[in-house]
Amino acid sequence: MLRLLLYLSALSQLTGATAPLYSSQINISSCPIPYFGKLYQTLYVNISTNGTLAICFNNYFSEGNENDCLLLDSQGYLQNVSSKINTSTANSGSQFHVALGQLAGSSPCSVTLMMQDNATSTQVSPVQITNRTLCFLTVSGLCVFRVSTIAVIYRLVYETDTVACDSEHSSVVTCNATAALSVSPCGSFTRCHGNGQCVLKPTCTVTGPAVIDFNGNVTFIQNRCAYTLMSLPGLKLLATFQERRRKDISFLDSVILRLDGPSVDIKLGQGGKVQLDNTTLSLNSSSQTKHNVELSKDQNGVTAKVLLSNLTAFIIFDGTTAQIRMNGSASLQGLCANSSSSLSEVKFTEFSSASCETEHNDTVDSRINCTMMTEHCNLLKEAPFTSCNHIDPEPYITACNNTLCRYPAVDSLQCQFLEAYARACGLLNDTQDGWRSKTRCSPSQGFCQDTYCSDHEFCGEDITGRSNCLCRADFAAKYKSTGDLGDPTVCGNNTATVSLPGCLLTERGINHSVLHLNNDSCRGYMDEKTHIMTFSFNSSNPCGTVTYKNTIKTTDSNSSALISRQSTINLDFSCFYSQPDDKQITFKIKGSTGLRQVVSGTWNYSLSMGMFSDAECTKPINFTNGVTMGQTIYINLDTDGLDGNVINLVIESCSATSKANDNGGPKYDLIKNGCGNPNDKSVKVLKNKKGGSIIAFEIFKFKGSNSGVFLNCKMKLCVKNNPSCGRKRRSLRPLTFDDENPAIVTLAWT
Repeated sequence: MLRLLLYLSALSQLTGATAPLYSSQINISSCPIPYFGKLYQTLYVNISTNGTLAICFNNYFSEGNENDCLLLDSQGYLQNVSSKINTSTANSGSQFHVALGQLAGSSPCSVTLMMQDNATSTQVSPVQITNRTLCFLTVSGLCVFRVSTIAVIYRLVYETDTVACDSEHSSVVTCNATAALSVSPCGSFTRCHGNGQCVLKPTCTVTGPAVIDFNGNVTFIQNRCAYTLMSLPGLKLLATFQERRRKDISFLDSVILRLDGPSVDIKLGQGGKVQLDNTTLSLNSSSQTKHNVELSKDQNGVTAKVLLSNLTAFIIFDGTTAQIRMNGSASLQGLCANSSSSLSEVKFTEFSSASCETEHNDTVDSRINCTMMTEHCNLLKEAPFTSCNHIDPEPYITACNNTLCRYPAVDSLQCQFLEAYARACGLLNDTQDGWRSKTRCSPSQGFCQDTYCSDHEFCGEDITGRSNCLCRADFAAKYKSTGDLGDPTVCGNNTATVSLPGCLLTERGINHSVLHLNNDSCRGYMDEKTHIMTFSFNSSNPCGTVTYKNTIKTTDSNSSALISRQSTINLDFSCFYSQPDDKQITFKIKGSTGLRQVVSGTWNYSLSMGMFSDAECTKPINFTNGVTMGQTIYINLDTDGLDGNVINLVIESCSATSKANDNGGPKYDLIKNGCGNPNDKSVKVLKNKKGGSIIAFEIFKFKGSNSGVFLNCKMKLCVKNNPSCGRKRRSLRPLTFDDENPAIVTLAWT
């Protein structure tokens, strides 16, 4: 079947354009040809030396001149062309109508071009179309021709009776049955889709570290600066980026609307928090208008509708993903207009720190299975996502792969990119029913809603799976490297203050509301903005803190013994005190806080320590009047988070050395294999009522050493009803529970 092809050529782009071997001007005024919406009465025919046949309508084909032509590569077989005008009427059922089923009506005339084959020197019948024949006719104004080969060098070839897009997807091109070509430009913020329809440009999506612009291009933010997403008269839309669990990957943190007219900023932050300059707004599903910006909040996040003179901008932000749509006409700049823009050009200095462009490194997470994550991201290529006809999934797949191959799939991140694509499609009325069940992504509606974190925190999943404020990687690094739960104690004039970041407690599963000092009534203060918990005590309100000092001047009765229990000490949980001239010394719990989070197997619990003068641990020691060497103290090792009826905290060993970390020097065992030193009758190991242990011993020091005493105790969990609990024989070890992470507590006194 003959096919109708139209080709608009910029002849200056045609390769092999040389001087014509043959040229002829044909008068067809008696049977004019409509072509591309114009009526032509002359044909300009020439054959170049390389065998290209050109049939043009404006002038002879010439290199460097634009023209409307029909082209045929004859491979050098054509010698000349003759023409004939036929006045017979071609009605329905003619050879033309049969060959081209889309033809309608009749034609009173036709033009036939006959080509001479220089290989055979015989004329080829125009009806008997061969590989070297071009047949060009008009039937009722229809342009009909057939070529076996045609050189498509520049622009596009359109088939009649079709609707398509131009090469830049900015216009709809219609080639009707009469070979008339019409071009209809799409409006602002719309583009021509593959089916030849003008549709709204896809949403600009910012999710995780990725920015997917209106044109479907994607770029990644690898630092912690603020950038302009969109800039137009009256409005600048900005985005800030911060790290979360890893230092080397940044995530979208907030979106800021800067309105030029009233000179105000509207900040859309984490947890659905919205601020107008420095004032926090109270929002719900009903819209509030502030400076021509309609604001509302529901379980899906915050929506801002910006009303400007020539357009309307829609911004939706749920704390992890921002999506922007436009309706109107304007000249745009910023990452949403062109994500490949130089970041230095779109950086917004006012909301960027001086060091924000620093790219950070972090250790590779060996737990990440990139192959599995890639398969997960590629679900966007499958049903039901394939029902989205207006948005290309590839940028979202790229963003998904790039992030999940470097960052753990926590905080619902494995579903974040899929949901971003589904929402972008939904904004264009393309729904993907059932995508959550296929991808096993539960609805994220309201997960971190109204969870307001401080600057050093972000909202994520805690160890219980609930939304909570967790520490950003940079903030947590200095604590995690040492295992501390807070900053060093601040010691003043007879005062001590300990600060514990709430996010560190949260990550360890510690409920800050149940923490207190030795005196139950002395509880910490949690700052609502910084989420830093502070404990304080002083000389007038000691809160049960073990603080004592005294002077003992004695003579050791046994000069050959390894240890001595003579001299005085000053004991405090938090602060160091210099030794005065009367030889008072300091006793402290290493780590300062008196609290250590311990993880043993699958059970989490907290271990706390207290100093008492009685075995029942009801009388906190008051050392105001001093304590001598040899006085018995009871260290109560208590637990929070264990069922004392089921689990015991067993002390396996306690040994004292004159140097930290058991690094050489004399060593003295207080407890070994769960039992007190049989040669030291002062050492006792008791059980308290909560599944913890009590260590009793008399204060001592190493002879001839001024470096102090370091006591290291190792503990583990044990099933209480197991008869072998606490035994060291491997053959009798119970199979029901094995503490793979025993707690180690260090005491030191000097």
